[in-house]
Amino acid sequence: MKSILKVCLGSLLLLMSFSLVLTAQTPATITGTVTDKTSGNGMQGVTVSVKGATAGTITGNGGNFQLKTNHALPLTLVFTYVGYQTTEQVVNNANEKVTITLSTTEILGQEVVVAASRVQESILQSPVSIEKLDSRALKASPAASFYDALANLKGVEMSTQSLTFKSVNTRGFNSNGNTRVLQLNDGMDNQAPGLNFSVGNMVGIPELDLDNVELIPGAASALYGPNALNGIVLMTSKNPFQYQGLSAQVKTGILNDGGRTSATTGFYDVSVRYAHAFNNKWAFKLNLGYIKADDWQAHDYRDQSLANGHTLQDGTRANNEGYNGVNIYGDENSVNMYNSFKTGGQLTQQLAGISALFGGRVTPDQIFNAAMPAPNKATITRTGYNEADVVDYGTKNLKLNGALHYKITENLEALIQGSYGSGTTVYTGADRYSLKDFNMGQYKVELRHPDFYVRAYTTQERSGDSYASGTLAAGINEAWKPSTQWYAQYFGTYATQALGTFAQAYGAALQGGANDAAAYAAAQNAVSSRMPLFFQNARAKADSGRFMPGTADFNNAAAKVREKPIPGDAKGVGAKFTDKTNLYQLEFMYNFHNLIKFAEILVGGNYRRYTLNSEKTLFAVDDNGKEFRINEYGGYLQIMKKLIDDHLKLTGSLRYDKNMNFKGQFSPRLSAVYTFLQTHNLRVSYQTGFRIPNNQDQYIDLTTPQAHLIGGLPFLRERYGLTTGPVFTLQSVLAGAPKQYTFREFKPERIQAYELGYKALIAKRLLVDAYIYKNDFKNMNGSQVLVKPASGTTPQQIFSVPVSAEETVKSWGWALGVDYSLPLNFTAGGNISYNELSNEKELGSFLAMFNTPKVRYSLNLGNRNIANSNIAANVIWKWQQSYIWQSSFVGPNVNALALSEIPAFGTLDAMVSKFFPKARTTVKLGGVNILNKSYVQSWGNPTIGSQWYISLGYNL
Repeated sequence: MKSILKVCLGSLLLLMSFSLVLTAQTPATITGTVTDKTSGNGMQGVTVSVKGATAGTITGNGGNFQLKTNHALPLTLVFTYVGYQTTEQVVNNANEKVTITLSTTEILGQEVVVAASRVQESILQSPVSIEKLDSRALKASPAASFYDALANLKGVEMSTQSLTFKSVNTRGFNSNGNTRVLQLNDGMDNQAPGLNFSVGNMVGIPELDLDNVELIPGAASALYGPNALNGIVLMTSKNPFQYQGLSAQVKTGILNDGGRTSATTGFYDVSVRYAHAFNNKWAFKLNLGYIKADDWQAHDYRDQSLANGHTLQDGTRANNEGYNGVNIYGDENSVNMYNSFKTGGQLTQQLAGISALFGGRVTPDQIFNAAMPAPNKATITRTGYNEADVVDYGTKNLKLNGALHYKITENLEALIQGSYGSGTTVYTGADRYSLKDFNMGQYKVELRHPDFYVRAYTTQERSGDSYASGTLAAGINEAWKPSTQWYAQYFGTYATQALGTFAQAYGAALQGGANDAAAYAAAQNAVSSRMPLFFQNARAKADSGRFMPGTADFNNAAAKVREKPIPGDAKGVGAKFTDKTNLYQLEFMYNFHNLIKFAEILVGGNYRRYTLNSEKTLFAVDDNGKEFRINEYGGYLQIMKKLIDDHLKLTGSLRYDKNMNFKGQFSPRLSAVYTFLQTHNLRVSYQTGFRIPNNQDQYIDLTTPQAHLIGGLPFLRERYGLTTGPVFTLQSVLAGAPKQYTFREFKPERIQAYELGYKALIAKRLLVDAYIYKNDFKNMNGSQVLVKPASGTTPQQIFSVPVSAEETVKSWGWALGVDYSLPLNFTAGGNISYNELSNEKELGSFLAMFNTPKVRYSLNLGNRNIANSNIAANVIWKWQQSYIWQSSFVGPNVNALALSEIPAFGTLDAMVSKFFPKARTTVKLGGVNILNKSYVQSWGNPTIGSQWYISLGYNL
């Protein structure tokens, strides 16, 4: 491995040196002015760049610019500004002043993208589906942030777990904390290394520093490696050479709590950016952003126990002693009272005494069966706490970002960049996790050139005071009264009342002249009619003195449980999880287009290391008691060739990746784009993608209220005896016919993706983008819930284990997007997408967790500059169909029976803004879900209501 890296780096340095020689030229200074065609005023902030190079500057006051360049004359300058038509100007003589006028435009389909092929190309001719959100689209979006605006793109869905934590997904298999979509911030994998998913944009590019977002729905592993299985989100920040000066924005508003009450809460968002360049050599930028709010709350009180004959809809704590509310925690702890008494023999003496009292006319077994609820109606759970009692809803997020750039030559740039984010939010995994004072930093050094880049970066995750809320609630209960004592009091109280009532009613019936059978029936009826009261009295007795939220006892107990690492010790339960996992990556890419002319060829590679460190709270340890290190490496080759007078573009890519725990993976991609009638493009592609099981899928070892979560690697199965003793699938146990589960090899997921697409710009007004795809997943990683039966003194255990599906998981779908440029600068459009799991019935007990509505659509109407008044407005309607959500947070019985439906919902978003050119200030008023139709996006997540905001931005 070391020798391979040395050869690659040596070759790269040689090519870099050659490129420096090719680009060395005599310096020249070009000056000029850019004005607005309509007003005639000079335009400040216009980007001026040399075509095909990184050299560039921006216009200052009055629209004047000065560009120093080593590029040989003649050269072409490119002038770009948000909302204006891009203009090119050939410069033959540096002494001639350049004068440019820019016109506003609403011409569609003019975007240039990079993510699809790692080279610049027209979005119309991209070899795969791709969406782009630039700063112009962001200004026109009603969304409260650019990250929220991603949900408006075609084929994109989101799962909202908190105001500041939302997960992006495409084409099915959605999840909270999505590990199948790769998110890159300026080329850096933005995942939290221990969690293995991006925490939304909590540690990302601040909005004022965002240049654009490109999103590829579907497999992208051929160029981007592991985890780009369902798509990639590529976010690029602003270059301080091109975007200079001070920018600032203040945003505030209110959140409606989703219809739970009529209450509203406030949120506050402040951000500042400053960038400056010195002599076209040095430039720097600094960013600060801070948001604070009272978060959305999760308050689904439906009963997901399905115990004692109750359903999701009718079960409550008042009528079901086995109640387990979706967002009630601490009530997952359950015991079957009938079975406990039957096998424990605690009532033997009392039963025998009552039987003897009546001369043996009624047997102990008869008395027991009359006094006890039936086995299928005897599940008892502890009293839990509402989520609001144990979760910190005081969400906040601080972002700090800075970079220092140095141009070694006109086309060769070196930079150092750092991003830091911290805050408090809520995440839904196997539990509802309160990420309290969570923080993460990303730090990068990079050398880049139009032909290549070399970068090294590290991601440092620190979990702060984060904790598992369900575990915290259970721990508070245990700190107040251990479950052994609580159940003993409950059962004892119930038994005393039930047996006393039986004896009294039986004796009274005999004294009244009833025969044995009639007396027994009377006693049964007496117990049955009063059983709800016995349950109520038993719970009241067992809960007597219970710690109540807000009291000193509750707060002290909660503090002790939060401070103790999971799973705790002999002295009590621990809810704190500690994660100090780091990621280190070295990567490079080189484009040979200046050296090889017959085709465009590029190569790249990377080396990655994870160092797991949860202080033994999340991850398994080896035989020496140490957590693991995971090494990966990979490389790729891509060849692009245009044929038939550039009408046909062929692209072929091949990537190889190796993780230390799994066999190497090849990922090929082939695509063809045929352009006809200038703006019509037909594309077809075949590609494979893969996902190496994430760090948690490999090494997690965590007890949660629902199940014991363990990784899928063989040593963990063996450690807990799942490969040697009887282990049954939960579904078969629930069906009354336990079925032994047999493990198969745990492998990386693989996908074979086929896509046919069409994108065209018709009459410069109508943009049509359509595709149909088919995905075949092999070795799909899903969750298998297993029951290890009781043995001796060891009680029954439930394990949740990631496994590879034996069957091929098949899905398909299509999407259509249409945008039309109307007169007077109005635009109208919409998109619709369809996604379906094709062979769900063939998967048996395997939970594929497709978690995606079949149909989702949006419609929009807007104008970025109404009647040249600098007033903009936009309205978006979004709707999605109901669907089933599967996850480890869903109760096992609900999962097994596929009852966890997420209802259909629609939202209406709107905004209006006014730009004041002289003050360079923008005022924006917007609302999200302005009809206040409350909804949830995944099981157990918060209920979302309306969000209203007003913002004041300077120099945006």
